[in-house]
Amino acid sequence: MPVKNRFAELQTEITAWRRDLHEHPEILFDTHRTAGLVAERLRAFGCDEVVEGIGRTGVVGVIKGRAQGSGRVIGLRADMDALPILEETGLDYASKTPGAMHACGHDGHTAMLLGAAKYLAETRNFDGTAVVIFQPAEEGGGGGREMCEDGLMARWGIQEIYGMHNWPGVPLGQFAIRPGPFFAATDVFEVKITGRGGHAAKPHETVDPTVAAAQIVTALQTIASRNADPVSQIVVSVTSFETSSKAFNVIPQSVTLRGTVRTLSPENRDLAETRIAEICTGMATALRTEAKVEYTRNYPVMVNHDEQTDFAAEVARAVSGDCAEAPLVMGGEDFAFMLEERPGAYILVGNGDTAPVHHPAYNFNDDAIPAGCSWWAEIVERRMPAA
Repeated sequence: MPVKNRFAELQTEITAWRRDLHEHPEILFDTHRTAGLVAERLRAFGCDEVVEGIGRTGVVGVIKGRAQGSGRVIGLRADMDALPILEETGLDYASKTPGAMHACGHDGHTAMLLGAAKYLAETRNFDGTAVVIFQPAEEGGGGGREMCEDGLMARWGIQEIYGMHNWPGVPLGQFAIRPGPFFAATDVFEVKITGRGGHAAKPHETVDPTVAAAQIVTALQTIASRNADPVSQIVVSVTSFETSSKAFNVIPQSVTLRGTVRTLSPENRDLAETRIAEICTGMATALRTEAKVEYTRNYPVMVNHDEQTDFAAEVARAVSGDCAEAPLVMGGEDFAFMLEERPGAYILVGNGDTAPVHHPAYNFNDDAIPAGCSWWAEIVERRMPAA
């Protein structure tokens, strides 16, 4: 079964939805316009139920099949939020909101799931219930966690859940997936090193936190190079080094370091948290300073379930003729929270040879729309076949 003909017919309409969303990006939970448009369209499609305000600004639509004998309920999830990036595409439909941009393709994900919802509401050629989920705040806000904590799975009796992300570098309309750990856990840390400031010409009268902080930055690199198993995946990156003084002739009173940790196993996650605290406090003490460490666990590892991954790949091959093995990704994805609550799978759909995600020149490729819509629709129709 190649791409469904209905989505070729709908592509112009779905593209218009996507480009409107691209023009009006909204960040984190502030997706009020986007959520309103999604809810309006779901009601116009004839969904059996449309509920707003799940996970603050999330939207859920329910589509019942022609039959309900199977009792099966499948969730399909798309993310809606944009990024705080100044767009540099030069497109006619470029962002009209300065400093905000759909630089990760969530506009495309939302539009494709709306297209699938329209088709499923028209045809209802399945035995069970499809629940379409439009999530805010994937880009660091934990909207997936918020929707789960709002009772998403239990309220609608969701038994399995599936998600999708476009992927530059994968051939247009092709798919890639892998079972097990797929996207990394994403944690953050902040370290404040306090010494005794003073005149830069009299360093002996100070306790220099800048030197201590520089030593700590270097020492933190030993977590990956000397503490973790060399064949495991772990990233420890210090991304901000900020002193309490900007003067040329002042040794500051304090320095604040910030950074991120990416891991693909609970063991490495624990290791990183423990060693960051030990290295920072130990190094600070050795250099007569004091370190206060704050470590925050953010998104967990996103783990695809084996059975659902096999099924998702089978559907992808039916739609596009092939499904490649995806690489491990050290970026985070808060669909992880949903996969912790229910079995399911997350797949990549090719965006072709485009700028990478999170880049000011990135743009979702509208030619991927028929393949993405077809995959979501086929997930429902094949998992809950009509008699």
